[in-house]
Amino acid sequence: MDHARPAEGSEDVVTTTVRFLRDEATFKRWTGLFQPDRPWDNDPETTQAACLYFACLKGLTAGTRSLLDKGADVNAQGGEYGNALQAASYGGHQEIMQMLLDKGADVNAQGGHFGNALQAASYEGHQEIVQMLLDKGADVNAQGGDFGNALQAASYGGRQDIIQTLLDKGADVNAQGGHFGNALQAASYKGHQDIVQTLLDKGADVNAQGGEYGNALQAASYEGHQEIIQTLLDKGADVNAQGGEYGNTL
Repeated sequence: MDHARPAEGSEDVVTTTVRFLRDEATFKRWTGLFQPDRPWDNDPETTQAACLYFACLKGLTAGTRSLLDKGADVNAQGGEYGNALQAASYGGHQEIMQMLLDKGADVNAQGGHFGNALQAASYEGHQEIVQMLLDKGADVNAQGGDFGNALQAASYGGRQDIIQTLLDKGADVNAQGGHFGNALQAASYKGHQDIVQTLLDKGADVNAQGGEYGNALQAASYEGHQEIIQTLLDKGADVNAQGGEYGNTL
């Protein structure tokens, strides 16, 4: 499918691609051998994702338009990224995003690795798509997915501009959930000093509990981020706080 995208100027290529994706037997055989959303999986089972999902994931703009014109379900569930909108958000395919939304895609649809489209775009750093989703009514505090919420995903990824956008839209700086429990712990683990400071300035609880490392101080200590450790301590982090994989910071 990677070769199909640059060749979409050819009507014959688009027709062939769409025919391939819509042929149920061929599609089933293909996804039983390889799934573009799970390239690491050498023995994938037959996917529950629809053909539209893969066209959106790989940025096939003309192919997506053709499938939508043929009646593809814009909100069909399935695949690593849950639905076509989340797949397009992850891939950063803005024109496809607009097509899906114009066709009635649910901007807050749940499911998949990132839980929702906003979290996927926030993680990948697609600022324009984040803004598009928010303008279309995406819930800035929607829960679910690997990172629990969009703010935690952006904090992990070091996306300062997106973090500011989310906070300006009312993101809860202390929202709980996800792998790291909260945005501050995610940023502390990854060593994003500027984001740690932003979150603290916005009222992040320096001793918030939860996540793999229990609290931000333990996460920063595990990764050896000395400057962040000092910042957290200066803000009143409890050096003896219990919890997390290692029990305490020491």
